[in-house]
Amino acid sequence: MAHTLDTVFAALADPTRRQILSMLLEDDMAVTDVAEPFDMSLAAISKHLMILA
Repeated sequence: MAHTLDTVFAALADPTRRQILSMLLEDDMAVTDVAEPFDMSLAAISKHLMILA
């Protein structure tokens, strides 16, 4: 269980991932919609999403 909590807290430690999670809690979004407010590539956003999955 400690390993699971470590993984969750590590994922949520990043402010970008917290913002993405907040956006997705409001509505279902395509990756391109998630990426729009951020100054990063779709690949980077996809990596953040994979970590949150």
